Amino acid sequence: MHSNSSRRTFVKSLAAGGAFAGLGLWRQPVWALTSPGQPTTLSGTEFDLTIDAMTVDFTGNRRTAMAINGSIPGPLLRWREGDSVTLRVRNRLPHDTSIHWHGILLPANMDGVPGFSFAGIAPDGMYEYRFKVKQSGTYWYHSHSAFQEQLGVYGPLVIDPIEPEPFSYERDYVVFLSDWTDESPARVLAKLKKQADYYNLGRRTLGDFIEDVADKGWRESFSERWAWARMNMSPTDLADISGATYTYLLNGLAPDGNWTGLFQPGERIRLRLINGSAMTYFDFRIPGLKLTVVAADGQYVEPVTVDEVRLAVAETLDVIVEPDGSQDAYTLFAQAMDRSGFSRGTLAVRQGLQAPVPEPDPRPELSMDDMGHGDHAAHGAASTGSDMDHGGMDHGQMKHADMGHGANAETAMQTHPASETNNPLVDMQTMMPVPKLDDPGIGLRDNGRRVLTYADLRSSFADPDGRQPSRTLELHLTGHMERFSWSFDGIPFADAEPIRLQYGERLRIVLVNDTMMHHPIHLHGLWSDLEDEHGNFLVRKHTIDMPPGARRSYRVTADALGRWAYHCHMLMHMDLGMFREVRVEE
Repeated sequence: MHSNSSRRTFVKSLAAGGAFAGLGLWRQPVWALTSPGQPTTLSGTEFDLTIDAMTVDFTGNRRTAMAINGSIPGPLLRWREGDSVTLRVRNRLPHDTSIHWHGILLPANMDGVPGFSFAGIAPDGMYEYRFKVKQSGTYWYHSHSAFQEQLGVYGPLVIDPIEPEPFSYERDYVVFLSDWTDESPARVLAKLKKQADYYNLGRRTLGDFIEDVADKGWRESFSERWAWARMNMSPTDLADISGATYTYLLNGLAPDGNWTGLFQPGERIRLRLINGSAMTYFDFRIPGLKLTVVAADGQYVEPVTVDEVRLAVAETLDVIVEPDGSQDAYTLFAQAMDRSGFSRGTLAVRQGLQAPVPEPDPRPELSMDDMGHGDHAAHGAASTGSDMDHGGMDHGQMKHADMGHGANAETAMQTHPASETNNPLVDMQTMMPVPKLDDPGIGLRDNGRRVLTYADLRSSFADPDGRQPSRTLELHLTGHMERFSWSFDGIPFADAEPIRLQYGERLRIVLVNDTMMHHPIHLHGLWSDLEDEHGNFLVRKHTIDMPPGARRSYRVTADALGRWAYHCHMLMHMDLGMFREVRVEE
C-alpha cells in the first residue's frame, strides 16, 4: 500500500491557514485567526453558529465538506459552569441538520438527536438551544444527522469550572483528532456492505501462512486459519475504514499541515485531547515527554503519568506535559489503531520547527484470546448460534474466565440472549469474556512504553450516587462482519423496543462484546460510572470503550427525564443498527 502521509500533500494555502469558503473565496479558518496554534474562542453565554457547505482540499483534491462557521473543526466554544447558555444554530444546507452536545447534561429537547424530542433543523431554519451548564471540563459537539459528522460538522467545547482546578498550567491547547475521506460516506458504506474488509489492505496472504507453518508448524497454523475462516473474519481486521481512504487530521490539518502550538521551556502545557473522528481509534504519544492524565471525559481523575494513551471514538482526555528545555520541538503523534496512518502536530518554542515523526508501529493482529475464546478456541469454540461447539475449552480457560467477584465475574461460559440464536445478523459470540480493564489493548501491549488503561483511571471523587444498583441490565454488542450489520442482542434499532428506566433509579448495565471490533458506547443525558471487576466504582465517563471479547459493567442513575439515544459511537455501526432508545419515565 502506498503511504498515506506521502500522498496527503495538503495544499500550501490551506496548510498556511486558508480554506475554500462556500462562495469560492479564500478565507482563513477560525483556527488560524488568533495567536499561532490557539483556536479562536467563542465565549460568553450567547452564541451564533451556522452550518454550511464548504470546499476543502486535504489531499490535493477539492471536495465538498460541511462546516460550522466556515471552519473544520468548528469554533472552540467556551462556557462557564453555572451559566445559562443560548446557542442559535442556523442551517444553510439543503437538508436537515442538528447539533448534539456530547457528554453534556441538559433537557432532552436540547440534546440534539432528531426524532427524540427534537425534529432537527430544517433547511434555512434555526433552532435555539438554551440550558444551564451543570458541569465543567473538556467536551465536544457534533451533528447527529446522517453522515454529517464524517463530513466536518464537529467542534471542541470547554467548560471552565466555578471552583479552582486541582492542577495548574501555563498553556492550554485543544488537540482535536478526526478523520476525513475524499469519498462520500454513503459510497464508503456501500463498499463495506458489499465487502466488509474492503479497506483492510493488511489482509493475510499465502506467504503469511507459509511463514506461520515454519514458525508454529502445520497443525497449529491450519487450525488457527480454520477457526478464523469459520467466523468469516481476519485477525488483521482492526478497523472498518483505514488509511486506504482516510486522511487523519489534527486540529483540522493533515500531517503535512503540521499544526503547531508554542511554548516556553519550563511551562506546563494542558492538552485537551478529543477524539472527534467518525470511525478511528487513535493511540497518542509525544516522544520525549511524559503525559500526566488529569481528566477523562471532562471529569477529574487522580493524576497518572504515562507515555501513551488510547482514545476511543468520542472520548476526551486532559493531559499535562512539561518540556524542560532539552528540546525545542516535540511531535504530537496520533496513529490509527490499525497503523494505516497517523495525524501529527508539533509543540515548539517558535514557529517553523518540527521534531522527527515516528514510524507507525507494526500492524497488530487479533488473537483468539482477544476474541474471548481463549488459547484453544481454534479447536472449535468460535462458531455461533445453537451449534456452539465447546469442545476446545479446558479447565485453564474456565479459570481464566472466572474473575471471582462483582458484576463482571463469570463462573461459567458466557450465556447469550435467545435473540442471538440462529440469527442471520450475528456471526460470532464470545465465550470467555473478561473485563480487560488493565489491558493496554491490541497493538499496545509490551511496546516498551507505559500505556494508560481503564484500571489506571480513578475519579478524584467518590461514587456520586452511592447506592447499590437495584437491578442489572445485560446487553450484548452484536454484529455480522460479512453483512456489515450491527446491533444490540442481535436486534437492530428499527426492530428494538426502548429501554425503560424509572426516574431516580440506580441500575447496573453490563455490556458483553460478542464482536471482533471495538465499540465506544455512549449514553446520552446520563453519566456512566464504570466499575472495576469487583463491582467497585472506578471512574465516571460518558463513553465506555468495549474491546473485542470484553465484559464490562457500569452504574447509571436515571436522573434526567425524557428520551435519550444510546449507541455505539462508530458512526456507521450506529447508522446500521447498534443504537437503542432509553426512556427515563416517572
